[in-house]
Amino acid sequence: MRRSSERILTTHVGNLPGRHEFSGDVWQDERRLREAVASIVKLQLDTGLDVINEGEFTKGGDWLTYIDGRLGGFKVCSTEGEVPIVAQGRDREVFADFYKDATARGTLFYAPTHISPGRRKNWLCTGPITYQAQVPLHRELDVFRSAPPAGAELFFTTTAPASFEPYHRNAYYRSEEEFVFAFAEAMRTEYEMIAAAGFLVQVDDAWLVALWDRIGIAMGLENFRKRSLLRVEALNHALANVPEDKVRYHLCWGSWHGPHAFDIPLADVVDIMLRVKAQAYLIEGANARHEHEHAVWETVRLPEGKILVPGVVTHSTDVIEHPMLVAQRIQRFAKLVGKENVIAGADCGFGDRSHPQIAWAKLKSLVDGAEMASKALWKH
Repeated sequence: MRRSSERILTTHVGNLPGRHEFSGDVWQDERRLREAVASIVKLQLDTGLDVINEGEFTKGGDWLTYIDGRLGGFKVCSTEGEVPIVAQGRDREVFADFYKDATARGTLFYAPTHISPGRRKNWLCTGPITYQAQVPLHRELDVFRSAPPAGAELFFTTTAPASFEPYHRNAYYRSEEEFVFAFAEAMRTEYEMIAAAGFLVQVDDAWLVALWDRIGIAMGLENFRKRSLLRVEALNHALANVPEDKVRYHLCWGSWHGPHAFDIPLADVVDIMLRVKAQAYLIEGANARHEHEHAVWETVRLPEGKILVPGVVTHSTDVIEHPMLVAQRIQRFAKLVGKENVIAGADCGFGDRSHPQIAWAKLKSLVDGAEMASKALWKH
């Protein structure tokens, strides 16, 4: 994994806008899918990003539903009459009027007018969990490999077992631990295939800490930490054969457009995050709820050889960060953990959360701000 040895490198979290410009069922058309991926790769390179991906175009842009039908042992189950976990939580209780109005208007996220929001399926485990997506995953990796990256470092996103759990229930394994580790064992195949293809493996895990607002507050911090540690152990089991310097771990608080008044503090889970077998950790650092948490690194030591990838631009507002502000944010982290240990990133994926013009302007500001920070840090 590249480090910021001579200047601050730049990257993002994975989900990029632009898929809807390729009308029709582009994902089933090999030629058009390759064109779409080549286009998004070029956009990233033209913007000046150093560590890039395929925009999650091969996944159809959804870090959760891409797995639907790819795991044996599950069947679709009905949750009629239940309030989905995504619609629960202290934030939604305290700010119920806001969520009611925003949901009615469809304003929690930007969405192109011709795209209808999909409803995620819920799955019930009724047998041994197996991974059965080798063929489609091989195709997706090959599509990305065929795009002309021009020397950039490449990452490919996948998802932690813990973040699949809210939509996958257990009715087969005797215990929660057995279920969690069986899920991890199945996902091991995906992680290893991505690494074998020559890409950095980015594991997305928003639901691990976003569940604090839903179930963690009631169970208390100690029990929630135990729950989280179990899932990190399972993830490390799944990553056992992937070299640590090939793994990026993305931890966020769900990043939906809401108050986030009840997000668990980074200080309460940072040690759990650092237990993940990864070289780089991608965290939120630019939005109004989490920007102050750079101070965590005044007392928490980033382990030797690790890399911190804080968000220095965010999808949570359409205001485009000034490059000077981006540079200031980068320098704050650099002074705390070392300039060689910082890569500039984004809070979370832009995807359909930001208008494409806004998203790309923010990423350009990210690049420009990193250049400013580099000149200050290396005295160019």
